[in-house]
Amino acid sequence: MLTPYDFQENLQQRAQYIRNRLRAGSPVIGISYDNGILLLALKRRGRKVYEVYDRLMFSAIGNQADVENLRLAAIDFAHQEGFVRSPDDVTIQRVVGFALSPALKKAFGDPLTTPFVARALFAELHDAPERDQFYTLNYDGEFLPYERFAAIGGTQTAEEQATRYLEAQLTHLPTLESALPIALIAWGVAYEAAQQEDADSVSEDAARNRLREMLGEAQVEVGVLERQTLRENRFRLLTHQQLEPYLKRL
Repeated sequence: MLTPYDFQENLQQRAQYIRNRLRAGSPVIGISYDNGILLLALKRRGRKVYEVYDRLMFSAIGNQADVENLRLAAIDFAHQEGFVRSPDDVTIQRVVGFALSPALKKAFGDPLTTPFVARALFAELHDAPERDQFYTLNYDGEFLPYERFAAIGGTQTAEEQATRYLEAQLTHLPTLESALPIALIAWGVAYEAAQQEDADSVSEDAARNRLREMLGEAQVEVGVLERQTLRENRFRLLTHQQLEPYLKRL
């Protein structure tokens, strides 16, 4: 029979195990810009940024199978909501709060169930940039909303340092062209901070060097949801040709 102490110790051990697994994960940076919203990550294989619904997209770090399960659950719930209720009722808050968070919380707290090794970032596009939203979803089911920008990384320190960098750089509503270089360096800040946990802050030069190093073994992936577009689908992945000019400036 489990005592309260055993239960608490089990949760701590599970949390530490998951944090150790997430530390080496590729961060995800989200920024709202004038004509849309973007998610940026580096990938070694497979996709990292996905559309969930017309105005929703998703990326995550962690175990690939767990990330895929979260993606499919989000898509299924969003489309059911859109069919049963209406497309306008499909919101990031409902997807995260009603569909995903309870499942993650249950799996994390049940000692007989394997927990999700994942941390996710969701983005929701609105008609006006000031209404755009981001939600982070943790492996234990906890979630938080953000505006303007957000970041997930391998450690809490990584996220805090990336967020501070984004806040310092994004003093005005950016364009896509001005947001991309900021997102790239923020990724470098988050990744370097996760590897150097005791560092008080990561310099822009250190972040840039780390990013250059990682580009030798990974590719940048950027997904955008466009506010105004002639295409039927608001979501698109930027091509290598579109990203190359920004990578050459690093």
